[in-house]
Amino acid sequence: MAESPSVELPFDFRLVHDGFASALVEDEDVDMEQYLLAYKELYKFFQLMGTVFSFVGSDVKAKIDILEDFSNSSDGQHFATVKKMVKYEKEENLLKKKDYVSGSRTLLRLHRGLDFIKLFLKRVGELSDTEGTSAAGHEAYNATLAKHHPWIIRKGATVAMYALPTRKDLLIKVCGNSDECVQRALDILPKMLLAADEVFARTEQCYTDHDLHDLP
Repeated sequence: MAESPSVELPFDFRLVHDGFASALVEDEDVDMEQYLLAYKELYKFFQLMGTVFSFVGSDVKAKIDILEDFSNSSDGQHFATVKKMVKYEKEENLLKKKDYVSGSRTLLRLHRGLDFIKLFLKRVGELSDTEGTSAAGHEAYNATLAKHHPWIIRKGATVAMYALPTRKDLLIKVCGNSDECVQRALDILPKMLLAADEVFARTEQCYTDHDLHDLP
């Protein structure tokens, strides 16, 4: 049977999968260009969810822009992968330099956001169409981003997630108003999560090796 023609969706799990899968390069490293392409698509997800996920999505675009500016600068070769960036900024003592916007610090914030969204989507994938996603949101948030947020943001996030809809309504909201779009999202979701998990694990290990998890 011939495949149906591709349809441009408001948010596409496949584009996230393709970006993260392509970001997995040799030496257990992560390609920054592909990572940011995947994250740009995730940013669409945050936007489509509106104020519910404002605690994670509010400054994602600014952080993506910062990292892209580094990649496109005269020093871009040092920002081609996660390992190269961290090694360069550490060896050049840039992490302690005043008035320097650190790529490593910027990526750490995106990295924490990825931890939340991949756990949330994993829980969503385990639900039935009619089940609410609020509990999944609370569970994912408490296990990830809550550890890094002050009380006032934690409180706001907790309240906001009570507004999360059923799984089917959530997928329709972000992926498109048709059963075909919802099914397409569910079909690619497990593969997307596998790629995101590996990208996260490699980035996590790099920050662990350089003892940078607590960058202010």
